[in-house]
Amino acid sequence: MTRSRPTLEDVAAHAGVSRATVSRVINGSPKVSDEVRDTVEASIRTLGYVPNRAARALVTQRTDTVALVVSEPDTMLFNDPFFGGIVRGVSLELQGSGEQLVLMMVATDADHERFERYVRGGHIDGVLLLSLHGADPLPNALARAGIPTVLGGRILDNQAGLPCVDVDNVGGAQQAVRRLVQLGRQRIATIAGPQNMGAGVDRLVGYQQGLAPHRFRSDLVEVGDFTQESGARAMAALLDRVPDLDAVFAASDLMAVGALATLRSAGRQVPDDVALIGFDDHDVARYVDPPLTTVRQPIVEMGRAMTRRLLSLLDPAAATTNGADVLPTELIVRESA
Repeated sequence: MTRSRPTLEDVAAHAGVSRATVSRVINGSPKVSDEVRDTVEASIRTLGYVPNRAARALVTQRTDTVALVVSEPDTMLFNDPFFGGIVRGVSLELQGSGEQLVLMMVATDADHERFERYVRGGHIDGVLLLSLHGADPLPNALARAGIPTVLGGRILDNQAGLPCVDVDNVGGAQQAVRRLVQLGRQRIATIAGPQNMGAGVDRLVGYQQGLAPHRFRSDLVEVGDFTQESGARAMAALLDRVPDLDAVFAASDLMAVGALATLRSAGRQVPDDVALIGFDDHDVARYVDPPLTTVRQPIVEMGRAMTRRLLSLLDPAAATTNGADVLPTELIVRESA
């Protein structure tokens, strides 16, 4: 005989309280004494009662679900350690909050339409938006729908004024290029990130600012897309245009690893012939040969900070602000520079 699932009435009878009192405890109402709350929660544990989430949502107008939305194809999501670090940070910060995490990828117009229907269906309490490109319509659409939203990384056009958590991309890139200047390198190239993303634009700005006393040369700039393959292609293009370059700042570690492979194939020694610096400090930076000098960004903490901002937006009692939180970066010096 199958045992029936415990009900709200079963919990009330076991705890010796009314059904309404049990409902208040489950929904977090402050109108319950600590003693009664402890008694009810003990009965819930003893009976193994699981609240009906659909019924609870009708009362609280909450789904207890937040979405991490990544505007990239799945190949990028699972190949770039950056995204894994963000997911880990979000998951750590959600522990104990009562919120569940839904991961969604929106790389195409069809994905955008599907996600907007999902939001309009009332399935989520809030959104963490990551890796947006250009004039992505999602921020404005979420703002119009009144969905609490936090951006991961600066976007180029934040008309909705959504709160943002970013890292010091300009300062980190500037520090990396100054390191190359201090090493006496004369022809310092860069493999920049996508110029329709805040991180790509800001790291190129930092490269330009860090070049002094050298002048900026456009022939020393090649743009990639943060992938290893694009780094390899960009490095080949740079060597073709400026074969005597002696340093490269790559705006991501994966692009730096691709550049390293191209330099090796071209017979260039790192760092003797060409010094090389990346950005991220993924695990791969420590294990390539030679180990990669890179700019460390606090990826897990970025995920946690995004989540804290979102949880504060979901708490009616919390003081909330817009604007950006900018986390510090750090240059990690290894053998490649």
